Amino acid sequence: MGNCAASQYTKKGGGGVARQATAKVIHMDGRLQEFKQPIKASHLLTQNPKHFLCSTESMYVDHHLPQVPATEELQLGQIYFLMPLSKSRAPLSLQELCSLACIASAALAQPDMGRGYPDGKGCSVLVEMGSNFWHKNNGVVIFR
Repeated sequence: MGNCAASQYTKKGGGGVARQATAKVIHMDGRLQEFKQPIKASHLLTQNPKHFLCSTESMYVDHHLPQVPATEELQLGQIYFLMPLSKSRAPLSLQELCSLACIASAALAQPDMGRGYPDGKGCSVLVEMGSNFWHKNNGVVIFR
C-alpha cells in the first residue's frame, strides 16, 4: 500500500485548483484507492486473492467483465473496479451495473478524501432493483 495516496491538488494559472490524474480502484465495500503513478495490476491482485480488476470503460450490460491482465499497468485518469472472481462467470446485468454505479458514485464523492463537489452537496443516486445478486450489510453492498 506504499503507493496508495490521496489525490493531490496543484495551482492553475488563473488561481483555480486542478486535480492530478490518478488511477482509481474502487473496492466493493466502497473503499477507494488512488495511485499517483502507474502500477501493475499484479500489485493489487496479490493483495486481493480471488479478485480481478475491470476497467469501467469496458463494462457493458449482457457481456462478461473483461479482466485487466496482471502484467498490465493501471492507467492514470482511469477508474477500475476490484471485483470478486465469482462475478467473472456471468454476463453483467443492468441491475449489477446500476449497483456498481452507486458504489462508484459514493466512493468518488467522499468529501473527507478531497473528492467532494464544489458546492459541498455531493450527489445521491437512487436505483430500485431486485436483491437476488446482492444485499446490504451495515450499508455495505455484498455480492452473492
